[in-house]
Amino acid sequence: MSPAIRVIPCLDVANGRVVKGVNFANLLDSGDPVERATHYYDEGADELTFLDITATVENRSTMYDIVERTAETLFIPLTVGGGIRSTDDVARLLGHGADKVSVSSAAIGRPDLVDEIAARFGAQVLVISLDIARSPASDSGWVVTTHGGRTLTEVDALVWSVEVFNRGAGELLVNSIDADGTRDGFDLDLIAAVRAVAGVPLVASGGAGQLSDFAPAVHAGADAVLAASVFHTNEVSIGDVKTAIREKEFEVRL
Repeated sequence: MSPAIRVIPCLDVANGRVVKGVNFANLLDSGDPVERATHYYDEGADELTFLDITATVENRSTMYDIVERTAETLFIPLTVGGGIRSTDDVARLLGHGADKVSVSSAAIGRPDLVDEIAARFGAQVLVISLDIARSPASDSGWVVTTHGGRTLTEVDALVWSVEVFNRGAGELLVNSIDADGTRDGFDLDLIAAVRAVAGVPLVASGGAGQLSDFAPAVHAGADAVLAASVFHTNEVSIGDVKTAIREKEFEVRL
């Protein structure tokens, strides 16, 4: 039997509040992160992802107090990202209750960070977050971005996916900047392309707008599906998503 597909709500946090926008811009307040975490846990979320989306832009560390208070409400894995620049940052987050860390901009700036985290804590702790945008400047047609999707790089997204896999990443969070917040559906071509080159679990992110969007992402190669807006507005529940995926004959945790 194949591993169960995970359904993961994402809490994008800025200034201590859950926020959501379109293409990482025009952010709107979506509530208190601890209250949201508790709600999603009660709904049956398999994991929770907590991203401090302005930590790197503002050149500061993740808000550890919110991480700790959020972790206290959960009995499911918690992934935390934003502003992680060293293995000591990882150690501190794990000490405050995180189960995994998500690293993006700092790894692009210094790829050896991936090796260092994997060596010190194990691949199971390390999620590499890939904020990917379409670009004719790369061979694959996609490049990775930094600083919460605000800065395009010249790094080919598929080349980078292979590199972080080889360096010890335990999981890839593949977020389409072009689809993020649009509710037009996941970028299925992007999911399939990364799936073809990386041999670790893949979390699909960016673009979920309705129940029918989730199963195609799994079919394209995702091991987990992540969303924010549709959960924050209570338009779709965790249970609804699991049912929709199960109806397409994929295994989920009930």
